[in-house]
Amino acid sequence: MTEFGLIEYVARLFGDVDRQGWESIGDDCTVLPIGGGEVLVMTTDMLQEDVHFLRGATSAYELGRKSLTVNLSDVAAMGIKPVAALLSLALPSDATDEWAKEFLDGFHSLAKEHGVALVGGDTTSSKAGISINVVAIGRGRAECVKRRAAAQVGDVIFVGDKLGASALGLKDILRGEYATALAEVHRNPVAQIAEGEWLGAREEVHAMMDLSDGLASDLCHILKLSHCGAEVDVESIPAVGGDVESAVCGGEDYKLLFTVAGSAAEQLQRDFREHFGVEIYAVGRITASSEAEICWMENGRKITPQWRGFSHF
Repeated sequence: MTEFGLIEYVARLFGDVDRQGWESIGDDCTVLPIGGGEVLVMTTDMLQEDVHFLRGATSAYELGRKSLTVNLSDVAAMGIKPVAALLSLALPSDATDEWAKEFLDGFHSLAKEHGVALVGGDTTSSKAGISINVVAIGRGRAECVKRRAAAQVGDVIFVGDKLGASALGLKDILRGEYATALAEVHRNPVAQIAEGEWLGAREEVHAMMDLSDGLASDLCHILKLSHCGAEVDVESIPAVGGDVESAVCGGEDYKLLFTVAGSAAEQLQRDFREHFGVEIYAVGRITASSEAEICWMENGRKITPQWRGFSHF
């Protein structure tokens, strides 16, 4: 069973259980209306030693920040401000003292930067490496929530920053080159939290999610739920070092992927630049299609690269 096959099985299996107002599986976060036009959004993510990180290549402080970053990125991808988190740790005996303190210092530093309260969690021992699980909670206006299912034909597809640095950094780490600039980017991702909240307030922004598994994989989630297709201009992809394959397939960039009404795309791009002082990049367009597939275009001609995003299974 693939990762997404397992998720689909879970969704079917629990389809007969009352969700008590929570939205169904499918977005970066689930959503719960709480009255007064406001919602809570909630997400969870895990990091497992030797799967998501190598202890010898990543400091505990960096890992503390990263474990929160990847969850706050999901909240930001909903267009909502993160406000709280829960943290659970399974630690082997050699990570319960100084390592644990350093990890918590890193987690706290990022939480304080964004005003995210730690409101609960759990700890236990582990006989098979470090396991980290974080739940992140956001709160905001219901009309600001962005969902993967909201893309419309004619929308322009944007990415929130250059892509591929994390994938290239991972390659450095796997070669034992821990001190490179790209390896540091991989260990210290920066989620677009303020940017997500700002985009959430823009009506012309339709669908949104964050890029955790690579553009080739993540864009297809939007296409599947929005019942449409996409054309992506390869020459427009802002690939770090010109490495388009790493930018498209590598994952763990934690930048925003979103679609914008075609008539408003250029103005939004200008407004974003004025507000944040950096660029967002238009990489393609949403098309009418019965297949949730990406058509890769290069200088106006269709190409057929065998690009696939990261798969956990």
